[in-house]
Amino acid sequence: MSKREIEARAESWPIRGSFRISRGAKTAAEVVVVEISDNGVTGRGECVPYARYGESVRSVLGQVSSIRDYIRDGLTRDGLLTVMPSGAARNAVDCALWDLEAKLSGKGIYEIARIPAPGPTITAYTLSLNTAENMGTAAKAQSHRPLFKLKLAGEGDLERVAAVRHAAPKTRIIVDANEAWTADMMLEFCPKMADLGVELIEQPLPAGEDSILGEMERPVPICADESAHDTATLDDVTELYDYINIKLDKTGGLTEALLLAEAAREFGLGVMVGCMLGTSLGMAPAMHLASFARFVDLDGPLLLEKDRENGIRFDGSVMHPPSRELWG
Repeated sequence: MSKREIEARAESWPIRGSFRISRGAKTAAEVVVVEISDNGVTGRGECVPYARYGESVRSVLGQVSSIRDYIRDGLTRDGLLTVMPSGAARNAVDCALWDLEAKLSGKGIYEIARIPAPGPTITAYTLSLNTAENMGTAAKAQSHRPLFKLKLAGEGDLERVAAVRHAAPKTRIIVDANEAWTADMMLEFCPKMADLGVELIEQPLPAGEDSILGEMERPVPICADESAHDTATLDDVTELYDYINIKLDKTGGLTEALLLAEAAREFGLGVMVGCMLGTSLGMAPAMHLASFARFVDLDGPLLLEKDRENGIRFDGSVMHPPSRELWG
């Protein structure tokens, strides 16, 4: 009887220009691709190691290598939850297992998971952090898009949002502060963000310093990102946030993400589906969560110089379901 084999490699995908958030800028998406093979059939998964969570390409490759014997012995997706912690490495392995199962069974991921089939979905288009003037210029160039996500940084954020609103008056706006605000900024910014038509504010305060949110009025719904990773962290955010941003690189794969989406619904939390900056191989599994979500932010491939072969087709901001050649 053949044994399954697992391989992992690092890839670098140049970004169109650069991408800046409050913690810094990057010019390439550094990803890890995992492939699991069984009898000539190969499933693939992609992850993005994130330094904010203590991850690197090297550490993720090491984690994947450490479970080689488990994979050879037939480790299942449920078993994976017990042998690897949530995070980028588990995401790539989990998604490779999903892809392999779909290819071996001839079924779609949605059939295996018993969820609605993914359909055409509008994704947010991200404007990276810059001066108010430059973000306004970028917004004008992309004003045909239905939904923007603005990367913010604290001081000057009201001017940034106002510039974007002026440049693209018909585009809906959500914003992401990436933990850069203070409590005083929250009190000042939130009512004015509401006046500017902002529909969601993502992770305004640092994770671990956000308990004050439970005491604040929220004229704009607040979404947990760095504060919410998987089902184990859900209890910590239910009284503080209105939404959670589900990213597969945080949950450690689609298996845990589906559990988290169901749990969020039970807790009365709204769902946003987000991503790290990666290729269509990283977006395809997350598209299967779109039916749970009010906001979808899976524009990673749109920000790259080029996407991988058989990538997701985008018509403007409308992303179409992935082909089976790509994933699932």
